[in-house]
Amino acid sequence: QVQLVESGGGLVQAGGSLRLSCAASGRAFSNYVMAWFRQAPGKEREFVAGISRSGGSTYYSDSVKGRFTISRDNAEKTMYLQMNSLKPEDTAVYYCAASLGSFSGVARRRAYDYWGQGTQVTVSS
Repeated sequence: QVQLVESGGGLVQAGGSLRLSCAASGRAFSNYVMAWFRQAPGKEREFVAGISRSGGSTYYSDSVKGRFTISRDNAEKTMYLQMNSLKPEDTAVYYCAASLGSFSGVARRRAYDYWGQGTQVTVSS
């Protein structure tokens, strides 16, 4: 089992940047495919970005490609999401998630076994 705690959210103006962190505790962090999802009010939780166990492969939703960068440090048991050129439509609660499954399922919400509690990101126009 793994416990996940997100941090780094906050209020930022459009065009600004934030860096989210997801700290893991418990069993070997490197065993998990990791991802970021987000959920805006009244909307379903959606995939944002995912990263393979080694960090060698990444995958992004079209809405954030070129603006967000996902990374991980297996020694520190931490995953990151660098968010640049933020837009008001990026406003949401951001969740990190861990999966024991294949990287081929990285964008599927149901592939994930563990979730953090979320961190709020608000982008003002």
